[in-house]
Amino acid sequence: MNKSPNTARHSTEEWLQEIGTGLRDRRIRADLTQEDLARRAGISVGSVKHLETGAGANLTSLVKVVRVLGAEDWLAALSPTAQPAISPMQLLRAQRRTAPARQRVRRSHSPKDQAPVARRERGPGPR
Repeated sequence: MNKSPNTARHSTEEWLQEIGTGLRDRRIRADLTQEDLARRAGISVGSVKHLETGAGANLTSLVKVVRVLGAEDWLAALSPTAQPAISPMQLLRAQRRTAPARQRVRRSHSPKDQAPVARRERGPGPR
């Protein structure tokens, strides 16, 4: 497949066209006709034509064709990583185990540590 600089902005139709072109190029380099590829993949010639023209086909047909063409690296690039997913709760627990213990800030209650409170003196007057 050709790598263009704006692959992130491809529409679905553009992706189908690009993948189809890549499949067709690989088939031709393998010196296979559409009929040969269809027979080896166990799918119809129509499915091969749909894949190559970007008209779409099902995922099973795509995987079969990619395997016959020896392009499993395409499939590997699409598959999720082999690492198991970690739930957010497991991640939080792991962070708590490795984080230093939290400590409360304690205030001293001795009078010398407290700031003096300004008090207004009341003079004679109505209460």
